[in-house]
Amino acid sequence: MDSLFINSLLEDLKNPDESVREHATRKLWRIWFQQKGIQGLEMIDRSQKLLDSGKIAEAEAALNNLLREQPDFAEAWNRRAFLYYTTRDYRKSLIDCQKVIALNPVHFGALHGMGLCYAATGEYEKAIKSFRRALEIQPFSLVNQKLILECIMRLN
Repeated sequence: MDSLFINSLLEDLKNPDESVREHATRKLWRIWFQQKGIQGLEMIDRSQKLLDSGKIAEAEAALNNLLREQPDFAEAWNRRAFLYYTTRDYRKSLIDCQKVIALNPVHFGALHGMGLCYAATGEYEKAIKSFRRALEIQPFSLVNQKLILECIMRLN
């Protein structure tokens, strides 16, 4: 994908107009999910359906297979991080979030996920740092602003 287009979308995330920000957010997610074409997208969809139906081991296996085939597919790492977060395996989720950020440093979803994992394990200063990094990319994200305040309150 054209880096000028990506940079334009990232700039739109900072626009005061909410509709511009929402459009840019949707476009970025679409780009990330479609990074590996239809096959990658179908595998992510399949794993999500398995997860939604409570077939966690099968969903994890589908993502593991996808990551073996496409180790540079940042969104596959992010989806597995989400799976681990939902099963409260915060350490594994953090490792996968860090992999996402290594592949895609502006992945605000993975930064948000890292913050959630750190908060869940009581590492509030690290959580705050992750949420702030996400806010650098998406400064109008109310959920990250709220989570920062909650973590600050837990520090005191």
